[in-house]
Amino acid sequence: MTAIETSGLTKRFGEDVVAVDGLDLTVEEAEVFGFLGPNGAGKSTVINMLLDFVRPTAGSATVLGHDPTSEAEAIRRRTGVLPDGGSLYERLTGSEHIRWMARANDVDSDADDLLRRVGLSTEAADRAVGGYSKGMRQRLAFAMALVGDPELLILDEPSSGLDPTGMRKFRELVRDVAADGTTVFFSSHILSEVEAVCDRVGILNDGRLVATGTPAALRSALGLGGSISVVVSSVPADHRLDAIDGVRRVTIDGATVTATLTDPEAKVEVVSQLADRTQVRDIHAEDTSLEQLFDTYTSGDGAPRPAPDGEHDATPVEAIR
Repeated sequence: MTAIETSGLTKRFGEDVVAVDGLDLTVEEAEVFGFLGPNGAGKSTVINMLLDFVRPTAGSATVLGHDPTSEAEAIRRRTGVLPDGGSLYERLTGSEHIRWMARANDVDSDADDLLRRVGLSTEAADRAVGGYSKGMRQRLAFAMALVGDPELLILDEPSSGLDPTGMRKFRELVRDVAADGTTVFFSSHILSEVEAVCDRVGILNDGRLVATGTPAALRSALGLGGSISVVVSSVPADHRLDAIDGVRRVTIDGATVTATLTDPEAKVEVVSQLADRTQVRDIHAEDTSLEQLFDTYTSGDGAPRPAPDGEHDATPVEAIR
């Protein structure tokens, strides 16, 4: 069974504003799925429709096999949610928040254990939340989402306010809950966090899903193979590196030759040809970052091409306009 599935999901506000436009999306059970998009792309609106906080104008969705418009209570009992900018009670302690959440959902929960898992100390657990930092509040909100061991976690900007230690703890927690079979669906603008923990990503732009797939497959779909920089004793005048299949562009800066690639396998040939003509002193290879992919898919700088054989997990949904 899929954890989340939408078909033609659409939300209009008035006649002129289309927040989500014909979304077709599938998230598998136990998958960690990163939902990306610039501000205003429609990510939060999608989440709100999945939880029946907002009703769709057209299309449909199922969450854990339930229809949000008629079975929202069943979904919420099996789902943990960390909302972007959610409110906490200033006078309650961290432990009291966890116990309150457990009572509200009629489940048993070990407040001390949950708070320890998200990195909040015993001393912090017994303090009123009014004295918490932004990062501590975010950790507490994450612990509240974990109450009752939900089958699905929906996290909206979960790394907001976290310091590097908090981000590392977040990555560990996501991996742990996914290993136990929990599906994790989260939106984020911190692309390094998404790439570090996600099995797949979906990129939303102007309310439309423009691509889904693993980061590696999305690189292939756009023909972005990273780059390789080679430091040589002298740059050969007849290097002819730009004639190698898989090399898009060659630039030279002093003794450093950099080849931008459409195929990462071309790196070997670049180094080999240079080594035949000069002394190679250093090599630095770099894959295309998720940030570069995100910018390409949302800025119109490139158009997806069909994925090469064996890379069918990348789905460019539409050409970039």
